[in-house]
Amino acid sequence: MIEIDGIDRQILRLLVQDASQPASAIGRKLGLSQPAAWRRVNRLQEAGVIARKRLVLDKEALGFGVTVFLGVKLAARGRVGVDDFERAVTAIREVQLVEHVLGLFDYRLRVVARDLADFERVLRRRILTLPGVGNVEANVLLSEERLPGPL
Repeated sequence: MIEIDGIDRQILRLLVQDASQPASAIGRKLGLSQPAAWRRVNRLQEAGVIARKRLVLDKEALGFGVTVFLGVKLAARGRVGVDDFERAVTAIREVQLVEHVLGLFDYRLRVVARDLADFERVLRRRILTLPGVGNVEANVLLSEERLPGPL
């Protein structure tokens, strides 16, 4: 396990805000030289602390105005393999996130749709027809106030 100091934490906070920042910009903000900032970022990547960088798209700008979180409980009788469900649900393009969870539901899905009618279509035709689906509970996202960070 890698030791992370205060400067490493500051670098991670900056990269969470904008992962495309060059080491020179990070160095300027933290009072480090470009090579020192680059070495620290590289060390964090090599240690696996920075697992990957990803692009975050504006769903509304792309026409997806509704986000729904679904709790999915797999049917108890004739239990279909978890692998079958996971393979089928990840093939649905509107399903943005699949989390296998412990609790009332077996899975938590994040689903995006153009509007409620589009979500209903995805739910009825795609999700409720998946192998092993039992109970489903939907929660519509009203607003997202804070994006999670690593620290």
